[in-house]
Amino acid sequence: MNNPLAASLATALGLMAATPVLAAELPYLDDRSTPEAVLNSLYNAVNRHEYARAWDYFGEDKPAKDFDTYIKGFDGTDHVDIKTGGEASEGAAGSIYFTVPVAVRAVASDGSEKIFAGCYTLRQVNGEIQSPPFNPIHIEKGELKPSTAAFEDAVPTTCGDGPPLPKKDTVLERAKAMFAIDYASQCDATRPDGSAAGEPEEHVIHYTDTAGDGSGNDEKAARLFRFFCSMGAYNESAVYYLSTDADTLRQVQFATPELDIRYENPDNQEKVESVGIVGFQADERLVNSSYDDATRSITSNNKWRGVGDAGTSGTWLFRNGQFSLVQFDVDASFDGQNNPETVLDYNTPP
Repeated sequence: MNNPLAASLATALGLMAATPVLAAELPYLDDRSTPEAVLNSLYNAVNRHEYARAWDYFGEDKPAKDFDTYIKGFDGTDHVDIKTGGEASEGAAGSIYFTVPVAVRAVASDGSEKIFAGCYTLRQVNGEIQSPPFNPIHIEKGELKPSTAAFEDAVPTTCGDGPPLPKKDTVLERAKAMFAIDYASQCDATRPDGSAAGEPEEHVIHYTDTAGDGSGNDEKAARLFRFFCSMGAYNESAVYYLSTDADTLRQVQFATPELDIRYENPDNQEKVESVGIVGFQADERLVNSSYDDATRSITSNNKWRGVGDAGTSGTWLFRNGQFSLVQFDVDASFDGQNNPETVLDYNTPP
């Protein structure tokens, strides 16, 4: 069967599809792990002029009557931007069906623009009941129509006669994407319990911006995302991202002292002669760390060996939209006892 979208939909989906130079520079993306990832991969294929791959993201109901017609649908399209909304899903007879609302801005070669809006339906067949060849998440159908709304506001809130769709958490999605890009090759894909490491722990921090204009409208809410990174024998590392408004998201860098440690006997390192700070560095990961809502602070405890008799611990306090180091303790003696020394303390009341 042919999908009624045909050439008009194909034209609307030409994500950056015109210039060969851009197509060559765009990284290859073929991710069928989520409905949104499938749609992004579809546009990536079109952008790279890999139309056979784009065609393959659809199931039996193809977007045009034949492959040649599908390719011709992109004639005259320079590029397309896409926005997706919150998806809905439901199970039926061994499958999960996903509904994804989208807005598309198609830019022609002459610079003119058209806005399209509508919904895609995608299907994931239960892998346990499949036989080769395996069928990943694929597009069942799509219905896009011209829209008079601005591109930023064109994503539908409902699809057909269905209930309102969940609102998409764009800040959370950006945090997850940033973590995946920054640490795909550095952090573990799963936690020790087997759950996905890409799902963060989140905290909302309500605070007053003391650098505001004094109008009384300086109450803000920041969002802190903690991502598990890796687990060793006795240390777990984590990465943090912070959003102080809807448009700002950054990785938290933690100021950490660089230490000068001297021992009475360097051979056994049981007795410390002195511990000094010779500078500071910015650490992107914290070890054995956690956020405390009551104190609005992040603490870490980095063990230097399994028995925990040596290591460092720090406290970073949230104020004025950022985390600042306020205390740092060092236990540099490998003597079987916990006897830390505070080398930095900004907790003393004024």
